[in-house]
Amino acid sequence: LSLKTGSQQVKVIINYMKVKLITVGKLKEKYLKDGIAEYCKRLKRFTKFELEELPDEKIPNNASQSQNTYILEKEGQRILNKISNREFVIVLAIEGKQFSSEKFSQLLSATMLKGYSDLTFVIGGSLGLSQEVKKRASMLMSFGLLTLPHQLMRLVFVEQIYRAFMIQEGSPYHK
Repeated sequence: LSLKTGSQQVKVIINYMKVKLITVGKLKEKYLKDGIAEYCKRLKRFTKFELEELPDEKIPNNASQSQNTYILEKEGQRILNKISNREFVIVLAIEGKQFSSEKFSQLLSATMLKGYSDLTFVIGGSLGLSQEVKKRASMLMSFGLLTLPHQLMRLVFVEQIYRAFMIQEGSPYHK
């Protein structure tokens, strides 16, 4: 973790922070699994990183709005069961705040400095997330208005977490 004080850069090593990524749905594609595994391995030098994959609900063809709401609520309850009261929770949602990689890195630093040792991110399934999960979030974060497959988003997001730690370290990886 890197903090700027005037023109000096003070490095503080914090390895007690736990970062958890909760996702909905089973990851099937080998190339995505391999990419995520690589970034999880790289993250070990900075933090205790956990990836929690929760089962998704089968969505019937031509599902009604009430069926979709029911599915979101069931998946949402699974997510909420994995989050404690002491965790700082950032939920990925299209209506959330957008960050540059540098600002995201600063957000992680600021969260740690506020005394949170457990930082949890949530990526929903193909239908998104229930309102209950969004209400539990400490913050909503967006990667923009583009629609990405939720499974691909896992790889992109784990890389961004790794990039945030590399930025804090002052590494040339980010350039």
